[in-house]
Amino acid sequence: MVEITLRVNGTEHSVSVDTRVSLLDLLREHLGLTGSKKGCDHGQCGACTVLIDGRRANACLALAVAQDGSEITTVEGLADGSDLHPLQAAFIARDAFQCGYCTPGQLCSAAGMLAEEGPSAITDDMAADPPLTREEIRERMSGNLCRCGAYVNIVAAIEDVAG
Repeated sequence: MVEITLRVNGTEHSVSVDTRVSLLDLLREHLGLTGSKKGCDHGQCGACTVLIDGRRANACLALAVAQDGSEITTVEGLADGSDLHPLQAAFIARDAFQCGYCTPGQLCSAAGMLAEEGPSAITDDMAADPPLTREEIRERMSGNLCRCGAYVNIVAAIEDVAG
């Protein structure tokens, strides 16, 4: 067991964890933050996406011990008290979720994406910081899967906030 300290959604937590525990399992099983979902457990679906020091990451692939001293933001930490994050409000307004299973990962990924600068794999000019067109948003969110197929509404909700 190793003692680590994380700041999760603005609150510091000191926990003793096995070195094999994923960040996702730490969040869900040790801290009771069940918003981040365990989908594929292989980093392919994005349901577990959280922000680690402001950058999006698959929590199922991140070892908890490697995050010692990090700032972690989960879907529970996006809102400001009872005030929804603009992305959460846009997802509701645009009906950008159906079953809701992938929604926490989609929201965290979108929040991280909106803070990122620079080109994506589909940007023509690799020195550019392109506008977030529908195509750019689709490419940048391609690591988050939705079985219900709410992609059109997800892209529209992100466009509303990026606007």
